[in-house]
Amino acid sequence: MMNEQPEIASLLPLPPATFHILIAVASQDLHGYAIIQEVRSRTDGKVRLGAGTLYRSIQRMLEQGLIVEVRDRPLPELDDQRRRYYRIAPFGTEVAKAETQRLAQIVEMARSRGFATETV
Repeated sequence: MMNEQPEIASLLPLPPATFHILIAVASQDLHGYAIIQEVRSRTDGKVRLGAGTLYRSIQRMLEQGLIVEVRDRPLPELDDQRRRYYRIAPFGTEVAKAETQRLAQIVEMARSRGFATETV
């Protein structure tokens, strides 16, 4: 993990995979395959993260301080010890909020030009 966190603005816009991973781990600790399943489920199958994309993204996100690896395991007796679990870091929450605001501004601009209806 880096000693200094980058400025939020320097990370925006977030790569789509990064944003989806942050959303997936925002409410619960998840291992890699569970993140893939969560993203697929939340997007009705429209976004499918491959293992390579996922693990490259996770490595970069760990280095940037967006997520942390957690040592606590849910039901260790039922879990595979090889799995690594991830949780959103406070900095990751701030970055996700900034990205959400950035995207909302873009949608508002599109809406003002007639490209989007009131309910997107």
